[in-house]
Amino acid sequence: MNVWLLAGLITAVVIVVVIKRLIGEPLNARDLFGPPVVLSGLGVWALYKAEHLTGADIAWAVGGVALGIALGALRGTTVRVFEKQGVLWQRYTGRTFLVLVASAAVMAGFGLLATRMGMHEQARPTQLSIGVGFLGEALVIGARGLASGVPFAPERRRA
Repeated sequence: MNVWLLAGLITAVVIVVVIKRLIGEPLNARDLFGPPVVLSGLGVWALYKAEHLTGADIAWAVGGVALGIALGALRGTTVRVFEKQGVLWQRYTGRTFLVLVASAAVMAGFGLLATRMGMHEQARPTQLSIGVGFLGEALVIGARGLASGVPFAPERRRA
């Protein structure tokens, strides 16, 4: 896939997800887990297709995935989960964006350290980093939603 096309698609997905969550949206499983699964899958595919990866590359990639999930989970604790019209809703808060900026700085530092220690650039797919961050967030929000006892919103009908 063309690098610019992929970058454009990733950017579009991230922008749509963030805007929807900033405004507030009904919380349903497909919208919560769909984008992270797709982005993470694209990242794993990019790793699979990368050539000349070493054991160190894989180790750094696994460390980055773990760190991304942890930082996403931290971000998930800052998302407001509430009942509206009898179902769960979610909305990003100011703290969510503070954690997002701090997480980006931590991940950038991790990436810089990894490349300084010899990690190949192909072992750091951006879509994987973004996807696992959203996945960590989704796991925490999903758990909070389940613990609330309020039903998740139904899936929207597609035309």
